Amino acid sequence: MAINNINNGLPKTPVDNGKVAQQNQTQQAQQQASAQTAAKAPAPRQDSVSLTQSAQQLNQVQKKGSEAPVNQEKVDRLKKAIQSGEYRVNPEVLANKIAKLESEIFSAK
Repeated sequence: MAINNINNGLPKTPVDNGKVAQQNQTQQAQQQASAQTAAKAPAPRQDSVSLTQSAQQLNQVQKKGSEAPVNQEKVDRLKKAIQSGEYRVNPEVLANKIAKLESEIFSAK
């Protein structure tokens, strides 16, 4: 079996061992320099998150709200009253309840 076109008929160039050794030394020096630079570099900063006290309180309120029991009969009764137009809002009672809730939420502890 014959193999054609090996080296395209060009003569083989001799290897300069001195040049190869020099290239290897240069590569090793570059790798050592990279390793030293990496060792001197400060560790990357860690990401962190901090929540304000208000955000923490809001999170607690949301958790409590999702865990609160639901009186489904009352909810159904109110839905039916709203849909039929029978539900009436007393603005004074509503305003008092809102004020009370805000004072509970934002009062100094």
